[in-house]
Amino acid sequence: MTQRHLDRLLTPRSVAVYGASDKPARVGTTVWRNLASGGFKGPIAPVNPRLQTLDGMRCHAGTAALPFVPDLAVLCTPPDSIAGLVAELGERGTRAAIVVTAGLTPAQKQAALDAARPHVLRLLGPNCIGLLNPRLGLNASFTQAGARPGELALVSQSGALMTALLDWANTEGIGFSHLISLGEHMDVDFGDLLDHLATDRHTRAILLYIESITSPRKFMSAARAAARAKPVIVVKAGRAPAGIKAAASHTGALAGEDIVFDAAIRRAGMLRVDTLKELFIAAETLARFRDNRSAELMVMTNGGGAGVMVADAASALGVRLAQPGEALMRRLDAVLPANWSHGNPIDIIGDAPVQRYLDTLNALFDAPEAGAILFVHAPTAIVASRDIAEACAPRIATRRGRVMSCWLGGDTIAPARRLFEAAGIADYEAPEEAVRAFALMQTYRRNQAALRQTPAASAAGEPDLARARRLIDAALAAGREWLDEIDAKALIAAYGIPAVATRRVAATPDAAAAAAFEIAAPVVLKIVSPDILHKSEAGGVRLDLRGEEAVRAAARGMLERLRHERPEARIDGFSVQAMAERPHAQELIVGAHVDPVFGPVLLFGQGGTAVEVLGDRAVALPPLNRALARELIERTRVARLLAGYRDRPPAQLDALCDVLIAVARMLADLPELAELDINPLWADEGGVLALDARVRLSAARPAGVASFAVRPYPAELERTLAWQGRSVVMRPIRPEDEALHREFLEAADPEDLRMRFFEAPHRLSHDELARMTQIDYEREMAFVVVDPQAPGGPRTLGVARLVRDPDNVEAEFAVMVRSELKGQGLGRVLMQALLDYAAARGTQQIVGHVLRENRAMLALAKSLGFDSRADRDQPSEILLVCRRVGRVG
Repeated sequence: MTQRHLDRLLTPRSVAVYGASDKPARVGTTVWRNLASGGFKGPIAPVNPRLQTLDGMRCHAGTAALPFVPDLAVLCTPPDSIAGLVAELGERGTRAAIVVTAGLTPAQKQAALDAARPHVLRLLGPNCIGLLNPRLGLNASFTQAGARPGELALVSQSGALMTALLDWANTEGIGFSHLISLGEHMDVDFGDLLDHLATDRHTRAILLYIESITSPRKFMSAARAAARAKPVIVVKAGRAPAGIKAAASHTGALAGEDIVFDAAIRRAGMLRVDTLKELFIAAETLARFRDNRSAELMVMTNGGGAGVMVADAASALGVRLAQPGEALMRRLDAVLPANWSHGNPIDIIGDAPVQRYLDTLNALFDAPEAGAILFVHAPTAIVASRDIAEACAPRIATRRGRVMSCWLGGDTIAPARRLFEAAGIADYEAPEEAVRAFALMQTYRRNQAALRQTPAASAAGEPDLARARRLIDAALAAGREWLDEIDAKALIAAYGIPAVATRRVAATPDAAAAAAFEIAAPVVLKIVSPDILHKSEAGGVRLDLRGEEAVRAAARGMLERLRHERPEARIDGFSVQAMAERPHAQELIVGAHVDPVFGPVLLFGQGGTAVEVLGDRAVALPPLNRALARELIERTRVARLLAGYRDRPPAQLDALCDVLIAVARMLADLPELAELDINPLWADEGGVLALDARVRLSAARPAGVASFAVRPYPAELERTLAWQGRSVVMRPIRPEDEALHREFLEAADPEDLRMRFFEAPHRLSHDELARMTQIDYEREMAFVVVDPQAPGGPRTLGVARLVRDPDNVEAEFAVMVRSELKGQGLGRVLMQALLDYAAARGTQQIVGHVLRENRAMLALAKSLGFDSRADRDQPSEILLVCRRVGRVG
């Protein structure tokens, strides 16, 4: 519905419980007692026409009888009462309600939404447990226990799992900023809550338990924004392959629901874990070890067996153990017994006194190769674990972002573990758990890096869209769902993907032999049939045929076999193509498929006839750039072969990336594209070559930009302008613009930068520039004016930025031009582009914050119809407001 009034839901000042009861085993009884006993400081009221009082408080008959307007209402009444109560509450001024009630029919849910919409009243549920805000003492739920205050927010689609997690967290001493049960999320959903929690100063990490996503583009936009601000960790039910359905293409068969969800999580920069316990392990690690950037682990232990366990776990999880350098080895030799392990893991021997621990830690802290240290201790009778912890904890606390700890044992080491935890040191019950936590950190950093990586520009040219449209329109007009091989190759060739030239269909064996004679080289013969998609499996492919007779005989043999094995198949004839020979080529598959939730997806992996048996594949959500395409390739095993080995040189990865980018663009340009396989696609040191392609079309138009979970670059907004006697380009900013944008900002006058950013200029980091150039086109827009003919190469002349709230009610603008170009009208051109864009997107209001001394911007805004007023929160600023968006003058 909207982002509005989520604060009334999550941080209410007053609460009323409808259906509050005194009867045992009633949901309304539990909800009321949890609320009344939770320590909430604001007004609360039970509502039940049957009762005069409840637990010593006056009970009210209905909404009109309430002595206050509740910020939040909790509804535990029968399904047929919900819509009426929502209407009453909306009229009274309530702006949030939790629908605990289960069993609402689709019509009843729609009636509740219709009643809520005029008042922008937010609905959580139905069929949910409710929510808790421990900081406020708010327990508006029927959980079995309250929660400790903390900085983790948990949003769960399953109420039962939320109660189980709460019980476990209370045992472990873990606290929460919020616990929210979504239920059937007819209104408030994951996207809404991610947007809210991303800016909540009491939440440092967000935990999600997800069963399904209903608004993928909204979810992805909110998830990408939240993941840039704080860790977002996800458990998703349904890793098993039961959801994978049979499909005609290899891509359709391989791109199952769960692997697509994985791709979405990775694209958003979030972290996915497998179990509920890992959810909290990851949260704790990111809280206490997040800033550690080491890719390798150094292990310090007083037991050889514990060290072996760590090494085994590291090998299984792909975690590298650091190699001690010569300087570190000399220093350890000086402080450790002669029989120490002389390697990593560093075994300081079981009789180690306290000073040996401190000496070893000091040596490791001074060694650059020991960036991440795992401290593993097994209790002994020689030195008390508590004494070791008391000595080491203060030292580690000064470097706690470098140390993970594992105290092996139970009651004996409990005091030592508590001392480390109190010092803020990440601690784990078992060595394998610690290594798993480190591996999760590696995955999280990779996902975050992919979120911020600056891509190189693709070398792919503009596609021949007219040719592609003719092929598709002709096929659909003829009632054909599948393009034949020749048209499929022509389609991918229109997007710049090299393909083996194939002769038109030869109707008979004699015609196929004649085509082979014209080619005058070894040929490949394939059957052409709309009913046979996997030709190799049906015996419909013959390779390396030499001479007319060999081709004629092979064609007759194919027909004979198919008459017996596939008598129902329609045979249109044969295709004949020259036999390609590239001895170093690796067989790959590139494909596209439309997922029922996240829309178009791309697949890459090892190709050939055994593609489904090999199962070496990865998927990604479009759109792609070279950085994302390369990351997709690197997630497969075949990537190691593409890097070259023995006498095989490395394949041209840039050419392969451009194929993936081209297929992603096809999905955007061609809504009728339902499935695509390029298999095999050869890749070697000479580039790429498609040997075969299959394309399925659908008049239902399942692809296209509108179905993308991540909105692609809006190329339609690019335009050429005549400005000040030169031709310049105004277009949306792209991730590839990072270098141009850095030069633009670094060339600016320091006073201009202060006017724009309200602070003294500083050297911008990659992350800051990535945030400016890698925008979410669903919620943001930044127009740049670029002079492509500037001396020394293209140069950014100005930029105007618009960031909309998730509801598209309000958007904030900012504009800046090169210092030497001020006063020449470029700022007006950029501002007008923003106003036109906002009008086209239906944005209701544009606002801007401007320093009082920025007279030029204030004058420009006034001429464009903005009202100005003093900013009450920032006396040094003026607030500009434009409620009339679109072209002015």
